[in-house]
Amino acid sequence: MVYNPAPMEWTAERFSKQMIADYKPFNFVDGEGVRCSLYVSGCPFNCEGCYNKLAQAFNYGIDYTQELEDQIMEDLSQPYVQGLTLLGGEPFLNTQILIPLCRRIREEFGDTKDIWSWSGYYYEEILLDSQDKLDLLDYVDVLVDGRFEISKKDLTLRFRGSSNQRIIDMNRTRANDDQMVLWLDGKYD
Repeated sequence: MVYNPAPMEWTAERFSKQMIADYKPFNFVDGEGVRCSLYVSGCPFNCEGCYNKLAQAFNYGIDYTQELEDQIMEDLSQPYVQGLTLLGGEPFLNTQILIPLCRRIREEFGDTKDIWSWSGYYYEEILLDSQDKLDLLDYVDVLVDGRFEISKKDLTLRFRGSSNQRIIDMNRTRANDDQMVLWLDGKYD
C-alpha cells in the first residue's frame, strides 16, 4: 500500500469550519447494532465515486451546537442504542468538535457505548500525523480506514465500499502495542 504524504499536511485547525452535514439517530447501517450517526462536513480526499459528495465541502450543512450535542447524548442514553458513528466528510479533520463529544460520551457512558469512525486516512497515516488525530483515535473502538477506490468497489462488503478499506478493532490494536488487529479477526466478509 502506498501512502500519499499530502493528507498529513491537512489539519483540522486549518480546514474545519466545525459544521455537520447531517445527524441520524437510531439507524442500522453505520456499524453494528442501533447507532446514532454524526456526519461531519469537509473532506479533501475527493474520492471518485464518493457516496456523500456534498459533505466534502467544509462549509456544507449546519453549525455544530451544544443543543445538537445534548440531543446526541440523550439519544445515546436509550438502552437499545449501541453507540455513536462518526462519518463525513472526514472525522479526523473535525477534531475540535469530535474530541470533546467523544470525551463526554466516555465520561457519561464509560465503555457501555461504542464509537465507530470511518476515515479516508489509513490507520498508518493517522499514527504518523498530528496529536489531535491521535487523540480522537484513542476514543474510537472500531475504525473503518482507507480511501474509497472505485476500481475496488464491492457492494457485498460489510461496512465498506471498496476492498482496500479495513475494519480495525482499535481496542485489540491498542492492547497489541498498536499493531493492527482486524475487527472480528477479518472474518467479516
